[in-house]
Amino acid sequence: MLAFISARQAGLDDPLRLRRAESTRRVLSLELNKDRDVERIHGSGVNTLDIEPVEGRYMLSGGSDGVIVLYDLENFSRKPCYTCKAICSVGRSHPDVHKFSVETVQWYPRDTGIFTSSSFDKTLKIWDTNTLQPADVFNFEGTVYSHHMSPVATKHCLIAVGTKSPKVQLCDLKSGSCSQILQGHRQEVLAVAWSPRYEYVLATASADSRVKLWDVRRASGCLITLDQYNGEKSKASSEAANTAHNGRVNGLCFTSDGLHLLTIGTDDRMRLWNSSSGENTLVNYGKVCNESRKGLKFTTSTGCDPEFAFVPYDSTIAVYTIYSGELITMLRGHYNTVDCCVFQTNFQELYSGSKDCNILAWVPALREPMPDEDAAKEVFHSCGMNHLAASSRRCVASTGSAAALSCLCKLQAGRE
Repeated sequence: MLAFISARQAGLDDPLRLRRAESTRRVLSLELNKDRDVERIHGSGVNTLDIEPVEGRYMLSGGSDGVIVLYDLENFSRKPCYTCKAICSVGRSHPDVHKFSVETVQWYPRDTGIFTSSSFDKTLKIWDTNTLQPADVFNFEGTVYSHHMSPVATKHCLIAVGTKSPKVQLCDLKSGSCSQILQGHRQEVLAVAWSPRYEYVLATASADSRVKLWDVRRASGCLITLDQYNGEKSKASSEAANTAHNGRVNGLCFTSDGLHLLTIGTDDRMRLWNSSSGENTLVNYGKVCNESRKGLKFTTSTGCDPEFAFVPYDSTIAVYTIYSGELITMLRGHYNTVDCCVFQTNFQELYSGSKDCNILAWVPALREPMPDEDAAKEVFHSCGMNHLAASSRRCVASTGSAAALSCLCKLQAGRE
């Protein structure tokens, strides 16, 4: 780290290199911190988490009891030991609470005044954060498994919704109606995700073993149906037979730059795809245990080198390097199956939710001082500075140099 700082001060390195190095170090040192806790509100499993991208301060959680909780992650006490408090919640006594399990919550990407939630009660609700009242409600014919708003869109306000129907619904916040339907899947759509690079590109995953990439401006169908075998895409018969996994595909996540897409299936495999060409990069992550019959919420890091994927794995969270497939570590702390996790980009922290009703905070370990650091400081001040001061006095006496005089003044100030 000192080498990075020295190179940065000398102008030899780009500032981004130092930032990436420290971010990577912090991710590699993630641990369950005994001084950090998240207030327990949910009386049943935690299905989904989301941290707003504006300040990185507020976190939403949705539970299988239909409850939604809003947490403040900021530590105002300035003490190392603190609990992230719940600011407010949509509890069971709230008149507009979801009747069944909340499967997805998401902040509006531009500000914290709006958030969204979808549930097994066949609804997608748009909430006013300040009043905790629904500003709009979209009703569907089947169970809602997943929804997502584009993090980069400036020309549309579409929410993609995956339901028990094989049709992907696009709900428009401006008009308050379902403005478009994407047809192509044969079974329920378990996961949807907008590209963080292109505002009109959408990825969808289904129980029919297929993952499709769409340009929602096109009416002619999907752009690509991903093929795990990288078969011939020019033949219509091949396109119809393409499958991304040998089981239900219930997890999707783009990398932070949007150039690649990660998918997870019930065949216990995770695959990395080139999001432009649809090519399977053939990165081997080994067995990734996945027995979930609904959507699996996993996430990736941002600003690291290499980048990492955080994947719920039974009662643990597996940390992989995205482009090599190496399993770095397993984060252990939950007592039951982990259903979701979310990465806090500003401070390289991870939050996870489980069927044990707990939300755990995984925080980078603090740097430990060198064993002889204090002794070295004493030696420097008592011996080294006296020696340097004496040398500076001799230099002043012999040359009258202004630079030497300045150095002497600084040394005297340091001793004081």
